[in-house]
Parts: sequence; structure tokens; C-alpha cells
Amino acid sequence: MQRAFIAILTFALGTAGAAPRYVCTYYDVVEYLNVSSHSKLHAHILPKKNLKEPLEVKMDFMLVAILSVIEKLQTVTFYFVLSLEWKNTFATWDPQDFCNISKIILPTSTYWSPPIFILERVNGQNSNLDYMMVTHDGSFNSTQPFQVTLTCSLMILKFPFDTQTCNLSIASFLYPVSDLVMKTRRSPAEMMKDSQSYFLTDGEWKFTNLSITEYMEQLDHDQFSVVTYTISIERRPTLYILNLILPTCALYLLDMAVLFGPSSLEEKVSFQIAIILGSSMLAVILNNILPTSSNKPPVIVVFFLGTFLLMIMAVLDTFFLLHQQHKSLRLDKALRSFHPEVRAELAVTAVNNQGMKHLAKEGTQLLNLPRKGQEKRQPANLRWQPQDPFLPVLEKVLLYSHFFLSLFFFAIISIKWSS
Repeated sequence: MQRAFIAILTFALGTAGAAPRYVCTYYDVVEYLNVSSHSKLHAHILPKKNLKEPLEVKMDFMLVAILSVIEKLQTVTFYFVLSLEWKNTFATWDPQDFCNISKIILPTSTYWSPPIFILERVNGQNSNLDYMMVTHDGSFNSTQPFQVTLTCSLMILKFPFDTQTCNLSIASFLYPVSDLVMKTRRSPAEMMKDSQSYFLTDGEWKFTNLSITEYMEQLDHDQFSVVTYTISIERRPTLYILNLILPTCALYLLDMAVLFGPSSLEEKVSFQIAIILGSSMLAVILNNILPTSSNKPPVIVVFFLGTFLLMIMAVLDTFFLLHQQHKSLRLDKALRSFHPEVRAELAVTAVNNQGMKHLAKEGTQLLNLPRKGQEKRQPANLRWQPQDPFLPVLEKVLLYSHFFLSLFFFAIISIKWSS
């Protein structure tokens, strides 16, 4: 009222046609609030008159971007905006005394502001927006963006089809609940809607859900107010499917095709070893992504290990069949050397060969012989060709058992990923 009285008095004493000397400005409000004085205690002391009731600080959270998720370090980097609102009954004025000026913008250091602490924070950058809005009724509003790296227990059991849940806990451990209480200003659904409308990144991770928990944390002999924002994010698995899973499945199908193909056993072994080397390169890429320690091995690690072992089993099956084949050939050779019919035919063959050499020495008469005569002098085919009947049966048993074992393994992997 003093300012209004001065303005009226100045206008009455002024000469006719002269403009009034008093003009309302933001400086007048600042001088009235005594912000420019040398006493800075009001910037450090908790602004409450009633000592029986705690000061209430209302918070509003909006997630803007998910900058990075590092599985090896178990850290997540968020970019979010945090708004704080509280009351200071020592900083009020009447807008009518200052030409209806109802709010001003002041530096954060001019008045007391809630000192917040993020429990999961390991690194981050504070914003340069060190200003707050003050209204005539003593309401303070501070909105600041944060880029913060948080520790998060990443559960990668279903990688790359995983959903992660990270906590962002905000507290003020300088003031117990008897002095300061932190609460949320809006419901989680409203914050979730605003966050999705302003969400900037469209990369590997998708923001799916937000929940809020308000509780009291016991520290020493005091209780402190804590607000925890639980952020749920879901991985987009398309890149990992195209770069890791599909190439591994393609290599394994190629290994099965080689195993069931008509090639010789020696060629199959060389092809299978080359396929195993290609699969090991994909395993190295996966090892650089996943963390070094985990309570349970991820399903994708079991998938890679299982396909690798199945490929090794295919190579061992081929080696076993190759060993049995050479063993059967040696046995056939030994049996043929002792069979009477084969020995007689081998003797006849030897005599015919000697006759052919004798005729070749006498002249070229052998070349003029009819074709039928030449055919009579050729060695007769061996009529006894023993074969191992067990080898084809063994080969089919190994191939089909390997095939059904592969189907069983891939069915289990699919169930684990989808559950």
C-alpha cells in the first residue's frame, strides 16, 4: 500500500499535463523483497513459519530421452526434466501495489531451494538453467533438465527380447520428514503421457511405463522422504536378430545341409569346420556386448553354445563314419585276399597279364584281333564284393538322431525366449 500511496501522491502533486514519475518495474518488486540486501541467510535457511508442519515440495518428472544403455557396466543414461514447486511465506507481495506484477524470475541462489540427491547417480551434467519463477503468493517453481548416468541392475536373461526396469530415487537427506516432505504433483499416467509426447530418441530402447513410489528412508535416527520413479524400457531386437540370430541359424542350416548332402565324408568334414569358424566369429561379437558376470547365462548364450556343440557333434559323427568306412575297407581287403574264389580269379588275372605282355613283345598282332577276342583276354570282374551292411544303417541312425536332437534344442530355446 505504501507504493500505491506514493504513486497517488506523486500524481496529485505533479503539474498539469506532466507524466507521473512513478513507474512499476520488476526492480521495485526485488527491492521490496529485499533480495539485494547483504543478508543472504534467506537463501540458506528452510523457509517455514510453522515448526510443527513440514515444508511440502511437489515434484513433476518428464523423461525426454534414453541416451545409452551399457550392459557391461550396468549403467543407463537418461535425459529428463524435473520440476520442483514449494511455498515460501517470507517472499510475498500484493500485485496491486506493483501494477499487477504477479510473478518474477530470479536466480536460484537468491532464495532457498530444495537440495536434491539422486541415489543411483554415478555421473551426469547439471543444467545451466539456474533460475526459478516466484509468484506473489510465495510459490516457487524451478524447472531444470538433467543428463544423468544411473546404476541399473540389467537383467539380460532374454537378451535381445528383454525389458529393463531402472529406478531414479530423489531425496533430500539434509532435512528429515519433520522439516521437509517430497511428493509428486501429478499422477504417473499424466507424466507418462507427457513423456511419450516429448520423447526425442527413436533408437534401440523404447520407453514403455512409469510408476512412482513415495516412502520414508531410515538413516541413523531420522527418517527422510524419498520419491522413486521406476522407468521401464524395452529393447528393439531387430538389429540383433538380423546380425546375430539369423546368421547363426543360417550357418546351422548350412551345416545340416552338408551333413545330409551327397558329398564324400572327407569333403563334409572340411565344410563343417569352415562353418564352425564362421559361427565362432559371431560368438566373439556377442561376447563384446554382454556383461562379464550374471546370475544366469542369457538365453542367447545358451543358443550360441548349443548350436556350436551341435556343429561339433556333426563333425564327430562324420569322423566316426569316416573311421568306420576305412575300417570296413581294410576288412574287405583282408577277406578278399583269403577267399578261394578270389584267389583263383586273381591267379587267372595274373596269367592273362603275362600272356598280354608276351604278345606285345612278338608284334602288333594283338592290335588286329577282333574286339570280342580282346574282351575275352581281359580280366574278369570280381564276383565277390563284400560290403558292410551295418555302415549305411549306422549313418542313417546318426543323421536322424542329430536332426531330432536339433529340433528339440530349438524348441526349448523358443519356449525360453517367449516365456
